[in-house]
Amino acid sequence: MDWTWAPSSPALLTDLYELTMAAAYVAEDMAETTATFSLFVRALPPTRGYLVAAGLDGVLAYLEALRFTDDDLACLEGLDLLGAPALERLARLRFTGSVRAVPEGTVVFAGEPILEVTAPMVEAQLVETLILNLVTTGTTLASKAARYRYAAGDRTLAEFALRRCQGVDAALHLVRAARICGLESTSNVAGARRFGLPASGTMAHSFVQAHRREVDAFRAFTALFGPATVLLVDTFDPWRGIERAVAVAREAQEGGVTLRALRLDSGDLAALARHARDRLDDAGCPEVGVIASGGLDEDRIAELVAEGAPIDGFGVGSDLGVSGDAPVIDTVYKLVEFGGRPVRKRSPGKETWPGAKQVWRGPGWGGDVLALVGEEPPAPAYRPLLVEVMAGGTRTPAGRESLAAAADRFGGEWGSLPEEVRRLHEPRPVAVAPSPALVRATADLGGQLDR
Repeated sequence: MDWTWAPSSPALLTDLYELTMAAAYVAEDMAETTATFSLFVRALPPTRGYLVAAGLDGVLAYLEALRFTDDDLACLEGLDLLGAPALERLARLRFTGSVRAVPEGTVVFAGEPILEVTAPMVEAQLVETLILNLVTTGTTLASKAARYRYAAGDRTLAEFALRRCQGVDAALHLVRAARICGLESTSNVAGARRFGLPASGTMAHSFVQAHRREVDAFRAFTALFGPATVLLVDTFDPWRGIERAVAVAREAQEGGVTLRALRLDSGDLAALARHARDRLDDAGCPEVGVIASGGLDEDRIAELVAEGAPIDGFGVGSDLGVSGDAPVIDTVYKLVEFGGRPVRKRSPGKETWPGAKQVWRGPGWGGDVLALVGEEPPAPAYRPLLVEVMAGGTRTPAGRESLAAAADRFGGEWGSLPEEVRRLHEPRPVAVAPSPALVRATADLGGQLDR
């Protein structure tokens, strides 16, 4: 993650209570006690049968770079809250701990740790806020992108949500999520360059309006961009726009140039797509595609696909960019072990499992097992999901994997998910069961009284 855009030092991108707790840990001589925190999602949104883990690369980059500058410390001193001992500890703070995490692109379910941090308490506590931000944003957007991938089937998907995303950082998270989840391109040039997704685009209605005639705009664009041309046909009347665009496509075809596509952005998309396809074929332009856009969510795309609308690809923006139906997921970062002692939260409806964990996944999506770290697999065919991605404050080889590897992982896992898990409505998530040892460890803590 490149932090040069940030309005402040990444060390200050935290909630104040992380800093006040850090000061209290220092005062109580607890700051260096080893602690383990677990980040997981309490419950899936109603329309989600699964989530796609993402955001880990940004977490590791943040942890590697974490330090308080002189300006940061001056800012904190000005709060008149922390005191000299806490400020001195922050002045030399570096992340020295370890991270075990589910690799990006992995399908996960509620209650399963996406990552666990083990470090001196002052370090593990301070990083909570930004780790939650990065994992929540990445996982929310990747999980939404996967739904679009499901709805579109074998049609192409172009992401162009930059103008509607809730911040530039979110827009970059989205391009990365799109790359993981198999979207074919993005309009975001910076994101395309950074994450290796092809940049794509068409034209805006303003380009057509700037010309005296719609056909003049089409001809001018075609003359300049040739086979990369996508003509937007609905600035005035989409039916007439299709006729004019087809005429220009035919002219180009006669000159040896095949345009890329016509783009429909409003109206009855299914009917317009059929008309455009018929007219292009009649004009001898069968290789010119038809693209649809215009506020499309995954449900509308699924409807168009089910209707058999001859649409080759979809441009998707606003709803994808803000994950419109589930704009946030209920991620939490909870202490599960302190000084070698397992701990748990017992608040009604927010109970947690104690101790550092491992998730074991068996073949065939028969159900995951949530276990204590160090437990043997439930059966020989089970594989562990969490791997060590950082040790001693430095990334391990597993923490340096490529974005292409994450995309391959997503394709393999997601492609094998049962239909009942992937479907857009009333999905049925894979069951996650605690191991007998975890149940016993929890019961052993059940008799602890508040004191």
